[in-house]
Amino acid sequence: MAAGAAEAAAAVVEVGSTRQFEELLRLTAKSLLVVHFWAPWAPQCAQMNDVMAELAKEHPQVSFVKLEAEAVPEVSEKYGISSVPTFLFFKNSQKIDRLDGAHAPELTKKVQRHASSGSFPPSGNEHPKEDLNLRLKKLTHAAPCMLFMKGTPQEPRCGFSKQMVEILHKHNIQFSSFDIFSDEEVRQGLKTYSNWPTYPQLYVSGELIGGLDIIKELEASDELDTICPKAPKLEERLKVLTNKASVMLFMKGNKQEAKCGFSKQILEILNSTGVEYETFDILEDEEVRQGLKTFSNWPTYPQLYVKGELVGGLDIVKVRSEFIWHPKDGKCWHV
Repeated sequence: MAAGAAEAAAAVVEVGSTRQFEELLRLTAKSLLVVHFWAPWAPQCAQMNDVMAELAKEHPQVSFVKLEAEAVPEVSEKYGISSVPTFLFFKNSQKIDRLDGAHAPELTKKVQRHASSGSFPPSGNEHPKEDLNLRLKKLTHAAPCMLFMKGTPQEPRCGFSKQMVEILHKHNIQFSSFDIFSDEEVRQGLKTYSNWPTYPQLYVSGELIGGLDIIKELEASDELDTICPKAPKLEERLKVLTNKASVMLFMKGNKQEAKCGFSKQILEILNSTGVEYETFDILEDEEVRQGLKTFSNWPTYPQLYVKGELVGGLDIVKVRSEFIWHPKDGKCWHV
């Protein structure tokens, strides 16, 4: 077992200089080369190194390399490495694909696909291109205001994306987002589709508004507020959310997976009563998480609402659960 692990680890070559990388690129020109740009301080990189070791065992014909991004800045800058982990795929000494983020299933799929192809992946005929354009059209129309960015609004993964999110939040603009690191096809295809080479990109009603510089100009000229849809005021939004279903539970996690012991206990109580209820995961929306505490004058979670009125938290529900649902007439009782 130990010998096998050592053999797998040995199959992943560690590169420590630009010269070593260029030499390796030349020597492996006729095969697939997968390079992991990593950092020792990022735990997700250590996990992906383990994934690389497993892939090296399964694909002995593929060369796997790990390169510490900050230790070899010349290579990182040449290939536009702005976050870790990032994976680059090379054939014939040329980059043919890229994957940003710790996505083990996607890394496995890309290795399998490129390892099985003879040379470069097919450029694609007109039909798949049309399919991509249709997909991009749907994505840009997915919400009245769509932001294509690096990372998420909660965790932007580049400074420009972070600034864009801050501006939109500052102006109370309601928007949805798409993490371009999650889909390389979208990341590359949208540049052609929009004729805009960089990210972030902001769309309103499916039309490109522009990148960060354009948004800053619109903000300075007071035009941004007239172009982008406003988010409803928090109090109005909370009122809608608490009335979304006759019984609404605001919790950490969801029906399928509670993410704290109190939320798990209240789910068990509600499930035992047979009551129909909906849930809202407060961990996915910090504004709601903080705002609902003031709205309800209740400082902790979970919180249970019946017909828009707060029942209470776990302790209250333990005492009063028999009044929440009437099994004979199937109606919620106002408590």
